[in-house]
Amino acid sequence: MAYQSVQLPWPYPKLDYSRQSIEVPGTKKPGQTGHIRNASQPLLTVNSPGTFRHLQDLFQNGLRMAGPNTRFLGERPVLSTTPLQFGNSFEWQSWGTVDARRKAVGSGLYKMFQDGTIGAGQYPTVGIWSKNCANWQLIDFGCHAFNLVSVSLYDTLGKDAVEYIINHAETTIIFASSQHIPSLLKMSPHTPLVKILVAIDPLSAETKSILTAWGQERGIKIMQFDEIEAIGRANLREPLPTTSDTICTICYTSGTTGNPKGVLLTQGNLANAVHINIYGATFDEQQPLVMSYLPLAHIYERVQELNMVSIGGAIGFGTGDPTRLLEDLQLLKPNFLPSVPRVLNRIVASGMAAGQAGGIKGALFNRALQAKLQRLRTTGDNKHALWDRLVFSKIQAVLGGNLKLVGCGSAPITPSSMDFLRVALACDVLEGYGLTENCGSAARVLPGDPTSSGTIGPPTIGCEWKLVDVPAMGYTSEDKPNPRGEIYTRGGPCFKEYYKDEKNTKEAVDAEGWMKTGDVGELDSCGRFRIIDRVKNIMKLAQGEYVAIERVEALYSASPIVQQLYVHGDSLQSFLIGVIIPDPVQLAAIASRVFSTKVTPEDTGVLVKATQDPAVKKALFDELHKEAAKNALRGFEQIKKIHVSMDPFTVENGCLTPTLKLRRKDAYGKFKNEIEAIYAAEAANQPRL
Repeated sequence: MAYQSVQLPWPYPKLDYSRQSIEVPGTKKPGQTGHIRNASQPLLTVNSPGTFRHLQDLFQNGLRMAGPNTRFLGERPVLSTTPLQFGNSFEWQSWGTVDARRKAVGSGLYKMFQDGTIGAGQYPTVGIWSKNCANWQLIDFGCHAFNLVSVSLYDTLGKDAVEYIINHAETTIIFASSQHIPSLLKMSPHTPLVKILVAIDPLSAETKSILTAWGQERGIKIMQFDEIEAIGRANLREPLPTTSDTICTICYTSGTTGNPKGVLLTQGNLANAVHINIYGATFDEQQPLVMSYLPLAHIYERVQELNMVSIGGAIGFGTGDPTRLLEDLQLLKPNFLPSVPRVLNRIVASGMAAGQAGGIKGALFNRALQAKLQRLRTTGDNKHALWDRLVFSKIQAVLGGNLKLVGCGSAPITPSSMDFLRVALACDVLEGYGLTENCGSAARVLPGDPTSSGTIGPPTIGCEWKLVDVPAMGYTSEDKPNPRGEIYTRGGPCFKEYYKDEKNTKEAVDAEGWMKTGDVGELDSCGRFRIIDRVKNIMKLAQGEYVAIERVEALYSASPIVQQLYVHGDSLQSFLIGVIIPDPVQLAAIASRVFSTKVTPEDTGVLVKATQDPAVKKALFDELHKEAAKNALRGFEQIKKIHVSMDPFTVENGCLTPTLKLRRKDAYGKFKNEIEAIYAAEAANQPRL
């Protein structure tokens, strides 16, 4: 099979920050903008010259660039399970080793599908239910090489959703971590197609014996990872010919309501997304190195790691323990870190605490911060030889001290947080935008853009956008000074259909291939987009005023005191209530002032007590009110009452989806009693007729 080589690096031309996107002439129609594309390059497709056509091209390009003896997949070895202890260095598999092992894994699976040992549905699906690890990628690489279809199961999906996906994808073989195999055996009466469970990590002889006996009772064979490789080595063959249209994965999205939807993604979708992402990348003599800690079951992390594969990089897998993340980073010292606001905001809060410490250190920190912010916002330069060495090197060292690029996606981040990260880390910190349906690769800010914070940049070079009027919400493509409307996207990374779901497919994708995102965007004068709202997320208050709840939440959440926020409105009530989970660092500072004693973010008991203190609650409310005033929220859009708690919304308590979106119904259910009590108390204070 002939592979297409891609010449890298593929740098940006000279960037014009005042003209980042262009409207395609002749495409404007009533009720929508014209088609908007990136201004720096023609639209990239899988048929463009010199690009990746499929994932085989991508892997071979990485192997060519790195060479077979260069490190590729690394993990910290487990030294002890009781207590759990990891080694203080990473052990690496080379590119050559991974190439051989992916062929063995793929050959083994292909043989089993061919002889009927596994397989049942329309596609040869292979389930994966595990934390990030080298074997996760080996399975996926093996599937890419033999046109098999991977189906990832989230650790946090929950039993019902896992069962649904296994049955919906008609999966007969699942690779799972040892902790998940008992769960899969328990649910086996409800997943009758499953024939084989493969332990992704080694099993002790005793555990293997117990699971094997249990599996025999359920008619399921238990295998170990090395057994699949052994079958493959005994029946070894070269990777199969493939095309850009070959289905690669069914990536299930975790909706806030209903069953997950199976997004069918092709090898071409992912290959195009990767080339989009590495556009503009430059390489020095150092091999690109990424830390893998965000779930590989989600498209964001999957594409970011494929970026490393395409350029011959290396991937270091963390321990999977959030409490060891900083330790993992300091040992690995990555130069690329895909991340999310949930993690990055903790860095911001910890860093800002230094400026509030007072004394000479606090004054020095604030002086350094203001000097760097002024330079960033006027020139785009986020480096300063003196202040980086004296002040910010300590923050940089926490993340390994070697970062060149930090990616931020999956949720919005405030402009002030983004600016802080850029000056504190002194590297490119680039926010992007995308959905599972477009491989998470629809928009990205340009490096060095001094005023990009708060935007998601222009469309990527593989996607085109348009804004479509939303009259019910007052957004139109003719709005001044900036067009506004629902974002529609199409292009190489965009999916064509949901698996076995014609109804949702037709609702999401129109006849011209445009995908409706459900997000409302605004296009600024520089050709960048800003996400300003969500379609169909409007509620009416008792007095008849309409409120866009998620927009209100997003604006209030810009306050540093907010770790999480749920805003509740009721059509029978006249005002909004906010349930706030405060940031521990900010709450500790407020509690210290109110209680006239030092309170630290680790004083959990004191912080819980503080949430019930009227003076603390008033201080928190006042901070929220400042945010409302800054954003000119109208009276009915403002939170009038708050409930404060240190019990956060999590995936485990059902209030967040696995991609960390708020499940509004469940969030309300969690605090229903407190919310209803606030409404009842307010009603009791009203004069009666």
